[in-house]
Amino acid sequence: MPDQRPSPINHPRVLLVEGRDDERVVQSICEVHSDSPSFQILIKEGIDPLLKSISIELKVDDREAIGILADANNDINARWQSIRSRMPDRIDLPDRPPVGGVIAENQPRVGVWLMPDNASPGELEDFVQRMIPTNDTVWPLAEQYIDAIPAPDRKFSPGKISRAKLYAWLAARQDPRRMGEAIRTRDLSADGVLCQQFATWLHRLFG
Repeated sequence: MPDQRPSPINHPRVLLVEGRDDERVVQSICEVHSDSPSFQILIKEGIDPLLKSISIELKVDDREAIGILADANNDINARWQSIRSRMPDRIDLPDRPPVGGVIAENQPRVGVWLMPDNASPGELEDFVQRMIPTNDTVWPLAEQYIDAIPAPDRKFSPGKISRAKLYAWLAARQDPRRMGEAIRTRDLSADGVLCQQFATWLHRLFG
């Protein structure tokens, strides 16, 4: 499980994330998968600070494992190369991120997961969207609602339409809540293939 205590300076296992929503989603998935290993989540407040912190975190004494969780956004290959370029020569990452996430058995061990699935453009919300139960009757209505908003009235960019649809769906819960809370209450299912792959990646990296 992610360590809930204040972040220690030399925690042996850390997961670097872009923001608070990433932290809450990871924590909630680990609560559902109760056999999750212990590690610390470090919020870097954006992709640029996260990238800059990689070389620093790799040099921390007694570090056993480092995970890097980032959005692929519009260009997964560009995001992947931006992470690979921050690695020292001794850490050999593949040319492309494989399905199931990357783990390089170095010292420290290094893992990378690009949201949503290491293969597609997108972000955290695209990952969480796949946790909506397949028989959910509200999801098609949430999609229709967002799709029906005229282009001049949309306050979100075309690349954020999945996010808009997900939050429209979350707003229709009996008790509207954020992504992490919806996982904890099982409105979102952590039992699907993609979520199981992510939980397995965490266990392999930090276990």
